[in-house]
Amino acid sequence: MLWTEKYRPMTFSEILGQEPVVQHLSSFAVSKTLPHLILTGPHGTGKSTAVGCLARALYNETWELNTSVIPVSDLFSQGKSFLEQDERYTHIYQKNQSLLVNFKYILKWYASMRPLDTEFKLMVFEDAQALTRDAQQALRRIMERTSATCRFIFTTTNPSAIIPAISSRCLPLFFAPIGQDVILGHLMNIRAKEGAGSTICTDDDLDLIVQAAAGDLRRAVLLLQAAHQSGRCEDLLTCTSSETATIASHTLNALRNGDVRGAVRLMESLMIDYGLSGNEVLYEVRTIVQREYNHPALAIALADTEYRLTHANNEYIQMGTFATGIRGVFT
Repeated sequence: MLWTEKYRPMTFSEILGQEPVVQHLSSFAVSKTLPHLILTGPHGTGKSTAVGCLARALYNETWELNTSVIPVSDLFSQGKSFLEQDERYTHIYQKNQSLLVNFKYILKWYASMRPLDTEFKLMVFEDAQALTRDAQQALRRIMERTSATCRFIFTTTNPSAIIPAISSRCLPLFFAPIGQDVILGHLMNIRAKEGAGSTICTDDDLDLIVQAAAGDLRRAVLLLQAAHQSGRCEDLLTCTSSETATIASHTLNALRNGDVRGAVRLMESLMIDYGLSGNEVLYEVRTIVQREYNHPALAIALADTEYRLTHANNEYIQMGTFATGIRGVFT
């Protein structure tokens, strides 16, 4: 069993590092009132977990019956083959119709189902940034018709991908990257419970895992389990280095050479081709800056951009503003 599932929080009190968001969600659960929500933030920060805790707090034993989760990324990347294979949709799937038409069928089917012993049910769209514009337009119309009995929740790493007609109807809640101290404490707790002794993963090894996780608690737990099962914990920073770090390095090289457009294209590639959020792109860039550069203007520009992204501004615009703003640092 994956440790990410074994140690997944079941209640709000077990969620780590997201106190402001948990406070909002807890108050909604207590009052039994809930607006439509957009939960934004990097991977592994607890968005889907928080939805599960919210559903349990709202509905108790009937939470699964009153919660419909649509894995948007799987649906739109795999197409109709996903619908053919997933038993949740086989009774709705129309083989002779397009993916968009089938998506509309799914929406109407679940939205039309009456909530059980409650005023409203939840429809959850995971990785909502994968929704096409046409799909979002169809979804907007269904939101208008069923808002009395449905609450729509979107989880996404890229809130700017959600059309204004939907985002304007939702309360945005931001899940920040998990703090290093929080991740380290959680890993030490798991290590103790699993008997993954310090001879396999020393405290220094845990520090490496925390650095490699980059605020992603899920990734940190997966790395710890992999180290425990393999019986060694060797140079995790090297083992987990990725193409995204290389692209981030090329981005700064482009800026150093005065190629702002090239730098922007590279950052957009990280978001479009690799699925990173704007904050995750900034983390990759910040890591390179801390290692290879020592200029206060870069640190200030990174902090300013992160602040603007936190307040749900368009990620692509902010990346362009960041690149344009720091080009003078290298001249």
